[in-house]
Amino acid sequence: MSSEGGTQLAGVATVHLLLGSIEPLATPSSTGGSVDPQATPHLATTPGFCSQKGKGGAWVIWGQFSLPQGQVESCLPARIIRKALTEEKRVSTKTSAVDLVTETDHLVENLIISELRKRFPSHRFIAEEATASGAKCVLTPSPTWIIDPIDGTCNFVHRFPTVAVSIGFAVHQELEFGVIYHCTEERLYTGQRGRGAFCNGQQLRVSRETDLSKALVLTEIGPKRDPATLRLFLSNMERLLHAKAHGVRVIGSSTRCSPGPLAPRASGPADAYYQFGLHCWDLAAATVIIREAGGIVMDTSGGPLDLMSCRVVAAGTREMAMLIAQALQTIDYGRDDEN
Repeated sequence: MSSEGGTQLAGVATVHLLLGSIEPLATPSSTGGSVDPQATPHLATTPGFCSQKGKGGAWVIWGQFSLPQGQVESCLPARIIRKALTEEKRVSTKTSAVDLVTETDHLVENLIISELRKRFPSHRFIAEEATASGAKCVLTPSPTWIIDPIDGTCNFVHRFPTVAVSIGFAVHQELEFGVIYHCTEERLYTGQRGRGAFCNGQQLRVSRETDLSKALVLTEIGPKRDPATLRLFLSNMERLLHAKAHGVRVIGSSTRCSPGPLAPRASGPADAYYQFGLHCWDLAAATVIIREAGGIVMDTSGGPLDLMSCRVVAAGTREMAMLIAQALQTIDYGRDDEN
């Protein structure tokens, strides 16, 4: 199978996992035509990937989804998370007292890896909770899934509904596609390299704002709360406010900060995002979606993004991204592939 075909199949499997009850429909090939079900039974039985209008009015194309009312209720990881939002939780900590993990994080992560491994036994996995338990976090040239089972765990613990499942996929150390599902809002964001980005069937476009004095900027605090780190964090916010940014917001979910506000104007009004202290599983899917929506994702130094560097600036325009990068002081969180 070609590299393009392999990426398509991986994308199908991801959507199948997240949207499990969509009916099996015709599967388009990498050239846009139909795949012969006899020749590709592994694809023909995969729901959620079709080239025409399907039963119930669903228009489902890889990367582009318009789902009937209630269709997303079939999403098993999201269903688990939504149910657990209303229940008492057993909460543990990882790197700090505010770096939280619950049994639901582990359950959803194990479910995702188990299902994908059945279909792709030779692929590698980088996942948040496995890494916290001691698994190596190294991105090799092998096909690799990069998984955040619950983005926004602190929100989840406190029943604040901004939570998501995030799955990115890389081959030859290049990000190929990303899928983010916002569980309570029933928004499915998808992006594939060279094929665009979508949210529930709506093609995404970033903000084109270039003037920081007209921008709303999003950020997150990160898990370190020592006095020196907090001073730098607050100083960075102060620098942006001195530059007359309209506002700086913290909402507790890096994936909600990324594709949601940046991508479709219908999804939110923000123009840029930065953070120190996030991880590759926070970044992978969102990076593809933002880039495919026309945006810029870079290092806080202004250089190319390093997925393992634990820092990022993203914006709709390069001008905006550079203005923010130039205003920031670095907060050192080390690297994912060294921790």
